[in-house]
Amino acid sequence: MNYQKELDNLINELVLKKHRPKLFIHSCCAPCSSYVLEYLSNYFQITVFYYNPNIYPELEYIRRIEEQQNLIKAMPLQSEVQFIQGEYHPDDYYLSVKGLEEEIEGGKRCFVCYELRLREAAKLASAKGFDYFTTTLSISPYKNAEKLGEIGEILAKEYGISYLPSDFKKKNGYKRSIELSKEYDLYRQDYCGCVYSKRDRKLKNENQQIES
Repeated sequence: MNYQKELDNLINELVLKKHRPKLFIHSCCAPCSSYVLEYLSNYFQITVFYYNPNIYPELEYIRRIEEQQNLIKAMPLQSEVQFIQGEYHPDDYYLSVKGLEEEIEGGKRCFVCYELRLREAAKLASAKGFDYFTTTLSISPYKNAEKLGEIGEILAKEYGISYLPSDFKKKNGYKRSIELSKEYDLYRQDYCGCVYSKRDRKLKNENQQIES
């Protein structure tokens, strides 16, 4: 599926109907959400949901959530954006990925992590009466937009809410997120967030130092 084309078609319909649905966006971090907020605030009533029990260590989690809140306050968006902070229970993440600790970045462990976070977003969005839910994760070139869409559609049926089709890296979304990160002086982390991605990043940096 061409997720960006699907989103374009949906937005065109909303513009014609002059309708602004309520959208619940799971956000992984401020830099990734920057372009998504700039783009979608023109067409939706947005609530950002920060739920990322995968992030390690806790100080990193605190830094990222504060950066997210500061960005929402700083951006001159088309309409006011609401914010909901999810609970931070890292053990939920470790239990979900048990047995997958040695999987490569971007593999099965990450897919389980996608599902964990999207499930919480779908459940809460449905309970609160939102029209759509989605995630900022697809803006990263390291995230599998097709898998995110597949999980999103499954959860949409399970919880009775529509999943907003998206591949936010398209239309230069990732490039724009970098520009906005510089504009707002955002903290851009050098690893995805979990202890395993931090481990793999460290090993990669050490290997590069040896080779140089």
